[in-house]
Amino acid sequence: QVQLVESGGGLVQAGGSLRLSCAASGSTFSSNAIGWYRQAPGKQRELVARISGGGTTNYADSVKDRFTISRDNAKSTVWLQMNSLKPEDTAIYYCTRLPHSGSWGQGTQVTVSS
Repeated sequence: QVQLVESGGGLVQAGGSLRLSCAASGSTFSSNAIGWYRQAPGKQRELVARISGGGTTNYADSVKDRFTISRDNAKSTVWLQMNSLKPEDTAIYYCTRLPHSGSWGQGTQVTVSS
């Protein structure tokens, strides 16, 4: 069973950058695809980036060319580098094993001011 803890959120001005971290525990981490989701107030949770165990990445159109997902299996960590942030990126960000099952973690709040 892989357990994940998100960190790295904060308040940033539009155009700024943040790097989110997703620290995992569990022996099967390297074989798991991991996704970053976000949920803004009043909106559904959406998948913004995913990375396979082998490092193949996919992005939502809304973040393509601005966000980069990466992983280091030796450190059991996945990162989400977010550049050129926009106010509409404001949300709670969650990481999860894919496909997601069970409960969500606490997430990390990202707030982008205009």
